[in-house]
Amino acid sequence: MVSYVNILMYGVGGLVVAGMALLVAFQEKLVYVPVLPGLTKSYSITPSRLRLSYEDVWLRSSDGVRLHAWFIKLFPDCRGPTVLFFQENAGSLDCQPLDIAHRLEMVRVMLQQLKCNVFLLSYRGYGASDGYPSQHGITKDAQAALDHLSQRSDIDTSRIFVFGRSLGGAVGAVLTKNNPDKIAALILENTFTSILDMAGVLLPFLKWFIGGSSSNGPKLLNFVVRSPWSTIDVVGEIKQPILFLSGLLDEMVPPSHMQMLYAKAAARNNQCLFVDFPTGMHMDTWLNGGDHYWRTIQQFLKQHVPEKKEGIPPQNGNGNIL
Repeated sequence: MVSYVNILMYGVGGLVVAGMALLVAFQEKLVYVPVLPGLTKSYSITPSRLRLSYEDVWLRSSDGVRLHAWFIKLFPDCRGPTVLFFQENAGSLDCQPLDIAHRLEMVRVMLQQLKCNVFLLSYRGYGASDGYPSQHGITKDAQAALDHLSQRSDIDTSRIFVFGRSLGGAVGAVLTKNNPDKIAALILENTFTSILDMAGVLLPFLKWFIGGSSSNGPKLLNFVVRSPWSTIDVVGEIKQPILFLSGLLDEMVPPSHMQMLYAKAAARNNQCLFVDFPTGMHMDTWLNGGDHYWRTIQQFLKQHVPEKKEGIPPQNGNGNIL
């Protein structure tokens, strides 16, 4: 007779095997939603639909992948801050694919509220960009975008800052850590601690067998994850100012992830600020946050990405020359 203990062990073993099979076979489609058969390599709208002046930018990543981006200016000679914007991987719990065209309404408001320029990059495999996404590849894509901005003569390159939401926050955190002299500040919105931790959120039966550095358990399945995006291990090494924007009704990433990211960063960086928005969900915190949302960013930029005064070198929030 088979004991209940044996039955339980077989059941647990079956769950681990099933979970491993799911992660190995489908993880790219879970992490990078737009990689779907037959996905069109075009956009539903362009910035001109919203009467935004823009430039089509074509880049090459260091491994040769052709990338597309839009550079949108408030006006042709705008010397305000420049936002390097990194977007999410999907738009809702039903994993609706998104591209940079879906961010244009927010960008339109951002231009007016922050008096800035915005650079929107399509990661490889997204929008009109070539290739297939991976953590290693997207990290190269982000660096190509920053290198392009840093070489432009029509912007103030001392006022480049990164804005990332969800997956975009993970991308932006890595880029910011790797480029302390090129990026003035980082804004993270509704970003996860790691894909390892998110696997346990999306597939709860796996949470005892997979997780990031902040989780407990044997973590037997961590080795099969090809894009861990461990943001919590990155933010503790960032030296630039960081603003954390958290929607407390986020239906995709538990708000506790943002709290953990802030705690990890603030332990080493005294230029961190955490602000939450009680009615903010994963995609609409900027909308539901209203004036408070934009005032928070305005004040953060005024302190940490200040406008250069004629004849006076720019300084950071501690009064040090940049």
